[in-house]
Formats: sequence, C-alpha cells, structure tokens
Amino acid sequence: MVVGAFPMAKLLYLGIRQVSKPLANRIKEAARRSEFFKTYICLPPAQLYHWVEMRTKMRIMGFRGTVIKPLNEEAAAELGAELLGEATIFIVGGGCLVLEYWRHQMQQRHKEEEQQAAWNALQDEVGRLALTLEALQVQVQVAPPQAALEELRAEVREVRAQLARPATQAVAPQAVSSSKM
Repeated sequence: MVVGAFPMAKLLYLGIRQVSKPLANRIKEAARRSEFFKTYICLPPAQLYHWVEMRTKMRIMGFRGTVIKPLNEEAAAELGAELLGEATIFIVGGGCLVLEYWRHQMQQRHKEEEQQAAWNALQDEVGRLALTLEALQVQVQVAPPQAALEELRAEVREVRAQLARPATQAVAPQAVSSSKM
C-alpha cells in the first residue's frame, strides 16, 4: 500500500509545484524590479544563505578561519529571488498538507460522531428493551401459576361437558315426539 501511495504523493507534490511556480515567478520579477523589495526582502536572506553555505563548505574542506566575502548585489538579488520563489512553493505545499490534514481530521471527527450517535441509539434501545422486560417479568409474576391454569382448564372442560349433555338429552325427546306425529 505504501508503494502505491508514494507515486501519488510525488504526483501531488509535482502538481503543487506546477501550480505555485507562476506565483513564485511573479514574486521573483517583483523582487528584481522593486528596489525596496530587493534591498530589504531578497538581499538579507541571500547573504545569510551564502554565508551559511560557504561556512559549511569551508569547514568540510578543513578551512576553519577563512573570512567569507559577501555576494555582490546582483548575484545576491538573484539568489534572494530564487530563495523567495522556492519558499513560496514550499509554503503553498505546506499549506496544502495542512489543509488536507485538517480535512482528514474533520472527516474522522464526523465519523466518530456518527458512531457515537449510533452507540447512543443502541444504548437507548437496550434501555427501552430492559424496561419492557421488567414489565413482562412483573406481568408473569402477577399471573396465576401454571397449576392454577390447569385446574381452571379442567373446570372449563367439565362445564362444557355438562352443558353438552343436557343439550343432547333435550334434542333427543323432541326428535322422538316429532317422529310420532
């Protein structure tokens, strides 16, 4: 799964870079045209970047005490504009990552809220079923015991049997009298 995700991340980065490249080019052009922008925005980071880069290279090569000369104004302005353009691309990419992270978190929070709502609904249903069960248990306790029901059924059968006997006896004499006529 990571193998499939990596080309997508690379493609996403490339897309962000292509989208933010025109913005970076506009900033570079503004830096080259505006004296204020060049002097106060582009030159200081370019000189700092040059100083750190050269200091690191000199230390790696073993020259510890060498003095590093600053860049000329034209080269520093060009380097500062490039740094500003790359920083713009980086900021746009970082902003996209932050927005994607925020969107993912919102989806996750929404999913958790739905799960919590479903859980609460299930708990309410269980509570309702528990109350129904208690009511049924009370009804079972109040109901007469099984032996009493069997006695009652036996009495009902006897009464039916008694009611059935006189009816057959009453029908029989009438049938005899109607046959005599």
